[in-house]
Amino acid sequence: MPHLAKRKSADLSFAMSCAALMRTITRVIVLAAGVIAVLAGCAVESTSQAPSPQQRDGAPNISYQRMRELARLSNPEVRSLPRSKTGNPSTYTVWGESYRVWPSAQGYKDVGLASWYGTKFHGRSTSSGEPFDMYQLTAAHRSLPIPVFAEVTNLENGRSTIVKINDRGPFHSDRIIDLSYAAAVKLNFHKKGTARVRVEVISADTPAKPLIADRSPTTQSRQFLVGGYFSVRQAALEMSAQIATMAAIPSSIVKSLDKSGYQVRVGPINSDKELQRIQGLMQALDLGAATIWRMDPSP
Repeated sequence: MPHLAKRKSADLSFAMSCAALMRTITRVIVLAAGVIAVLAGCAVESTSQAPSPQQRDGAPNISYQRMRELARLSNPEVRSLPRSKTGNPSTYTVWGESYRVWPSAQGYKDVGLASWYGTKFHGRSTSSGEPFDMYQLTAAHRSLPIPVFAEVTNLENGRSTIVKINDRGPFHSDRIIDLSYAAAVKLNFHKKGTARVRVEVISADTPAKPLIADRSPTTQSRQFLVGGYFSVRQAALEMSAQIATMAAIPSSIVKSLDKSGYQVRVGPINSDKELQRIQGLMQALDLGAATIWRMDPSP
């Protein structure tokens, strides 16, 4: 009998130990489930806070016809405008960097990278207080007094447009101007982020650019532009190939008048408008003021 009592006592202790162990395991399972739920909840919260497409800048979804219209937008009228009541503090700070607004825009010229902005900012107020319209020819500059007008030329293809600068930016040290989406389309760099440009402030008093040709071309004559000077033939050939690619027009090299080097000859060019465009491209490539050559057929 004493042995039986000891055995029952041992069985009872074992059962109680098993019960305690089961309760411990249950608590661990419940705790683990709670931890998993918390982690799952954190994951959902993190995903919900990811930037939505509407928070990113980009191009609008427009038709091909609308794109063609933007590429042919007329330049805005250049006129004298008073400084805006907003957007022209002597200094301001963005992202910890301080910037200064210049007292005058007169004589401003610069060459550097341009970027563009679109859907994210469309309809928002610019620094001057005007609503931003990505379908208009406008721009942003860090330091020019606003509003002001500037001519912007894409040095990669020779295309140019006039824009009204009425906003502040871009706040990236490697860029000099931020253009509206429409301006980027007109300069044909809307499919990429940046382009190398020349920016020149203009005013209502800026004299109009003179006509390049001294007479209208006729179907009986062929026009060429000749410019630049290269002492090494290979350098002239490389520049000629670059112009031919950028301007989509034949280009070759010729001996300079003094026979000491080489020049680039572009053409034939069929219209005064095209002549002016190619001359702008050659100037942007530091080939100087190109000379017009005309070749008339023999009678």
